[in-house]
Amino acid sequence: MSEIALSNLPEWDLTDLYPSTTSPELEEDIQNSIARAKEFSVKFKGNLDTLPGSDLGTAIIEFEAIGEVIGRVMSYAYLVYAGDMSDPDIGKFFQTMQERVNGISTDLLFFTLELNKIDEEKLQGLYSDSVLAKYKPWLQNVRALKPFQLSDDIETLLHEKEIAGSSAWMRLFDETMAGLRFDMDGKKMASQEVLHLLSSTDAKTRKQAAKSLGTVFGENVRLFALITNTLAKDKSIEDAWRKTKTPMSMRHLSNQVEDEVVEALSKAVTDAYPRLSHRYYKLKAKWMGKEKLDYWDRNAPLPEDDDRLISWDEARDIVLDAYGKFSPELAEMGKEFFDKPWIDASVRAGKSPGAFAHPTVPSAHPYLLLNYQGKIRDVMTLAHELGHGVHQVLAGPQGGLLSDTPLTLAETASVFGEQLTFRALLEAETDPVKRRVMLAGKVEDMLNTVVRQIAFYQFEVRVHTARQKEELSPDQIGEIWMDIQKESLGPAIRLHDEYQYFWCYIPHFIHSPFYVYAYAFGDCLVNALYSVYQGSEEGFQAKYFDMLKAGGTLRHKELLAPFNLDASDPAFWSKGLSVIEGFIDELEAL
Repeated sequence: MSEIALSNLPEWDLTDLYPSTTSPELEEDIQNSIARAKEFSVKFKGNLDTLPGSDLGTAIIEFEAIGEVIGRVMSYAYLVYAGDMSDPDIGKFFQTMQERVNGISTDLLFFTLELNKIDEEKLQGLYSDSVLAKYKPWLQNVRALKPFQLSDDIETLLHEKEIAGSSAWMRLFDETMAGLRFDMDGKKMASQEVLHLLSSTDAKTRKQAAKSLGTVFGENVRLFALITNTLAKDKSIEDAWRKTKTPMSMRHLSNQVEDEVVEALSKAVTDAYPRLSHRYYKLKAKWMGKEKLDYWDRNAPLPEDDDRLISWDEARDIVLDAYGKFSPELAEMGKEFFDKPWIDASVRAGKSPGAFAHPTVPSAHPYLLLNYQGKIRDVMTLAHELGHGVHQVLAGPQGGLLSDTPLTLAETASVFGEQLTFRALLEAETDPVKRRVMLAGKVEDMLNTVVRQIAFYQFEVRVHTARQKEELSPDQIGEIWMDIQKESLGPAIRLHDEYQYFWCYIPHFIHSPFYVYAYAFGDCLVNALYSVYQGSEEGFQAKYFDMLKAGGTLRHKELLAPFNLDASDPAFWSKGLSVIEGFIDELEAL
């Protein structure tokens, strides 16, 4: 049954971007971009402050057009690489593309630096030109970085060195993680396969998987600690030059969210630990006949869970049906991802672990990567990534510079898609035992999205703050990890020694420092948004589509205003967290 359920999983076809890694079309785009970037530099460098609004608008259009082409090149290179990180030829191709595109973007770097040198009052006067006015939100985001901008020479040096600095360390992490193999009864498995076994119905399998993960992570912890220390120090040096207030400041700035909003979220979740994770895991331990749960039982199926495998076709139907009940248009957009080769779902050696939705560029379409293994959580992951995909499609018409949604809102459509899928499944289930299993699974997913991600965020804050003083040994990093995990998971979870190494495999720590709070932000936001949807008359769907279509043209306050929601209000977070608490109340009653 397992082989049938997991057979015929789709793999993506990247030829909508380029025919192959050696195609003339790819080389032609690179050569044209080199020439266009040099022409752009000759034409505009040193002149931006003298341009009228119409010419400045024209310059931004050309800048965006060049970015569209090099964005296509790098999207293709990364997706090829994500498909097999263990192939040295693919690794070489990816690095070569990074280096060539870095050279092109170096010729364009002056543009945003000079935009920040234009007097604010003068720039406001130029917005009378309609073309320039269209790009005002993008210009505001660029100019938000003005207080932290360094000299042109230093900015150029930082930009050029990135491929031999932070990007190289990220690649080392990716290729190391993709190459690790974990022993399970003599079978060598990739990390995503073994992590999947932590939700097996068999207790011995869960324990064996956890011990295998701990052993291999422990054997490689010095390398992961070196990567973490180097990237944290690299960030610390740059932050010191830019004179940022905290290690998190640049992330908050790029997310277009105020420091105090993130801190309010972090505090609200931390204060809720006893009412959420501590209470739930105590309840789960009781259901499983234990005083405490070993950490490998945290995501274990409940005893009543039939744990059946869900085929890909069934997963597709579940998600699209749920999307369709909310909006037929949303389901139709989602269906295109399945009808066309835009999804890579199979588990295979060397493939990037986890899941993501890559927007590529507005002139193409997004691609989804999953490691589908037939569990209900995999169905929820599919619903999540498809939400990202349709969001990216809807925002695409804004263009390359304005379609990017800030991270605070980037998880909205994905988490909303999960919520739609879960609610549809729950409403269709009449068996009280199965409803309890489903509710428990949803609570665990929410705890993983809210509690676990805020714990991750606090781990990063402590690591980056400590790294400013000294290099951290693997033991020091492990100690911070264990302290945070004990605090967030509570007394009903038993952490074993090898768990101190489980920070090693989290890619967000390496690729996107402090990204993780966006998941908690998104979950609480969607809980509040869903409450509005449940109590709304006609018109919610139209407002929801407008929010997704806005891309990066509006801030979170403006995007949420039509729903009478405000993320800067501390009560907003309480409303989102109370949904999780309500589910736990219901489980206790059951």
